[in-house]
Amino acid sequence: MRSATITRKTAETDITVDINLDGTGRYDNQTGVGFFDHMLDQLARHALIDMTVRCAGDLHIDDHHTVEDVGIALGQALTQAMGDKRGIVRYGSCLLPMDDSLVRAALDLSARPYLVWKVDFPTPAIKTFDTELVREFFQAFATHGGITLHVEKLDGINSHHIAEAAFKAVARALRDALETDPRKGDAIPSTKGML
Repeated sequence: MRSATITRKTAETDITVDINLDGTGRYDNQTGVGFFDHMLDQLARHALIDMTVRCAGDLHIDDHHTVEDVGIALGQALTQAMGDKRGIVRYGSCLLPMDDSLVRAALDLSARPYLVWKVDFPTPAIKTFDTELVREFFQAFATHGGITLHVEKLDGINSHHIAEAAFKAVARALRDALETDPRKGDAIPSTKGML
């Protein structure tokens, strides 16, 4: 089973992340940040990753540490669950429409983290959730998950739709990249012989 449990405790957050890459998209995410929980639910559901996240963070300050640190822990869990990446497709992409929004995501599970983020939001917040934190999450997730990740908004006028389309697009790309390739058997998907 490609699964992992990560615990991460700092002066700002106390986090446990449990994932199964061969799941069905079941989720139970509780971070204390309602909109962020909704986005994590989308990530799990559309990537077909079973995911449980628990985070107690310093929300009296703001949501930043919670969102960023969950991204770190989730990236670490992904790295651990993938192991040496034998037999995976490695690459994935998705062009995802959601009402007014259209977001493109492409990724490589390369162990070379890099984020290209071309997503702007028409509002600074979605209710009380700072839209800047969407990028912060993906930066942390890509860095600690060893993902080369490109996310681009092609259209959109509603901040909620744009954020949700970004999470769903990354999830669908991740789902494709994590699939096992029946033509590769247990080969490492690189001419280097390791990732």
